[in-house]
Amino acid sequence: MSDTFKSIVIATRQSALALWQARYVSSLLQRHYPELEVSLLGLTTEGDRRLDSSLASIGGKGLFVKELEQALADGRADIAVHSMKDVPMQLPGGFRIEAILAREEPRDAFVSNQFANLRSLVPGCILGTSSLRRQSQIKARHPRVEVKPLRGNVQTRLRKLDEGEFSAIILAAAGLTRLELQHRITHLLEPEESLPAVGQGALGIECRDDRIELHELLAPLDDAQTRCCVEAERSLSRALGGSCTVPLGGYAQLIGGQIRLRGFVASPDGSRLIEEELSLPHSAFVQDKIGKELAQRLTERGAGEILSSLDTTA
Repeated sequence: MSDTFKSIVIATRQSALALWQARYVSSLLQRHYPELEVSLLGLTTEGDRRLDSSLASIGGKGLFVKELEQALADGRADIAVHSMKDVPMQLPGGFRIEAILAREEPRDAFVSNQFANLRSLVPGCILGTSSLRRQSQIKARHPRVEVKPLRGNVQTRLRKLDEGEFSAIILAAAGLTRLELQHRITHLLEPEESLPAVGQGALGIECRDDRIELHELLAPLDDAQTRCCVEAERSLSRALGGSCTVPLGGYAQLIGGQIRLRGFVASPDGSRLIEEELSLPHSAFVQDKIGKELAQRLTERGAGEILSSLDTTA
């Protein structure tokens, strides 16, 4: 298959983390196909430009992928690399996630220069986070902590912490690890304290549906276990109408012969938080089944009331 392609172009955002991810995929491709020439097409997305507003208010994380998909549609790039937590639950027609790479650490990281963990924060502390998912869980479990929005790339968020704008911040551990900033992690939050975002820690490679030759090229990069877990999480989110305006989380694990999926839905202020989990025997196509069944359980316990009260068009 390596003879089919002489070169390939990867569309990527231009943040340090996105470039690391694209270069990592480039290295994997060249490991499998040593003669393949790989180049990067760096793009600035709408989500990168509009850092003065919350993602929920400007259209959600899909703003990080639209320009990359346009480059695929135009033929300027062959593939695009995304953090799976940034990929909308419904892809536009004509596109597919062809490979999901083996997952990095999926948990959230508590980062602070003063405090050891969330429980040690005192009244008056300001905690920064970019996501409604984290905000709702923190407010539910630590109501005395003041949560304020924090946008920008990883380095910008760390700088704001170091300059004293925040007492602590929460970031995805995977991003810190990939940028060799794991020494900044003060404490890893267990899923019981902060359930990860759907797809967190996993990288996905997107291409056009009609690029059949790319499907075969990318096949060796797909990790079956990670794909199963991420697809279960995305099934849950789709069933609940998940977006940046919906505070929810989903995290799946393969344990023995079982797939275990945990999920929650909360109000943004944390006043209501509904959690559920479900385990089923692992088999082909179980990821869609378990996602839908867990969504139904959450809905029956009141998640539907929370979701209907949210302005999901914001």
